Amino acid sequence: MTHSSPDTVVATLEALLADSYTLYLKTHNYHWNVTGPMFNTLHNLFEVEYSELALAVDEVAERIRTKGSRAPGSYSEFAALGSIQEERGSPSAVEMIQNLVVDQAQAVEAARAVVEAAEAAGDSVSADLGTRRMEVHEKNAWMLRSHLE
Repeated sequence: MTHSSPDTVVATLEALLADSYTLYLKTHNYHWNVTGPMFNTLHNLFEVEYSELALAVDEVAERIRTKGSRAPGSYSEFAALGSIQEERGSPSAVEMIQNLVVDQAQAVEAARAVVEAAEAAGDSVSADLGTRRMEVHEKNAWMLRSHLE
């Protein structure tokens, strides 16, 4: 077994928080700005997803605080820590879905990093948090992909 330090666990939690918050912002943006024949379906789906993310970012931030570290909380920190890019344009509904599918996969990888670091550090609570986040993001990616078939 590889050993991981508590600092490594916090770093992975910070990256997950950054990706989760950016995904929240992007999904909320898409909720507001989606148009076209899938409007109602996507408007509602995006609302479900960003509402879940609003709770998730709080849970991840509180886990960071529980571990004795300061939770990052600014756009510049999130941009530096995360891998998901914010949306600055006006993509089509299909492009929105495609972008979110990619972002959900990135969130899965951020959560997987939490699980791996936490397991190596013997931190079962953080590992559980990461596992639950992986499950949500995998399900969201599947639901989004279903609109592209």
